[in-house]
Amino acid sequence: MFKNKLVNIMLIIIVALTLVGVVTLVLVNHLTKQPDANAEPTIDEIIAQSIETEEITTNLLSNDFVRASFRIHVDNKKALEEIQKRDFQVENIILRSLSGKESSELAGPEGIEALEKQLKDQINHLMQQGSVVQVYTTSWVIQ
Repeated sequence: MFKNKLVNIMLIIIVALTLVGVVTLVLVNHLTKQPDANAEPTIDEIIAQSIETEEITTNLLSNDFVRASFRIHVDNKKALEEIQKRDFQVENIILRSLSGKESSELAGPEGIEALEKQLKDQINHLMQQGSVVQVYTTSWVIQ
């Protein structure tokens, strides 16, 4: 390359140090990357940290009846264990909430959303190990 051996050796050392520096920088950035706490959970995380209720049928105030089931997503494994143990209390909350409503209050997406929020708040009041992230309605029939 160059006629002087010293220039060749210096050039090789500079290139080697640059490569080591770039590799080190990439590894440090990759290994110290923290997961975003505000990131949306993946579908696998939601399924792993949620419980499906049995189908619940109850009368409404308006002499109609509703048949519904829900998936309750909690924020951690301890909360999942707790809510599995409290399944009878959760079903009681759902039954009381549904039986106190009229079919007109539950009609449409707004009614379902309001019920999901109410259930989330009431179940969170019950929880000690964690909290409910979201209540999803998985089946819904009003007659």
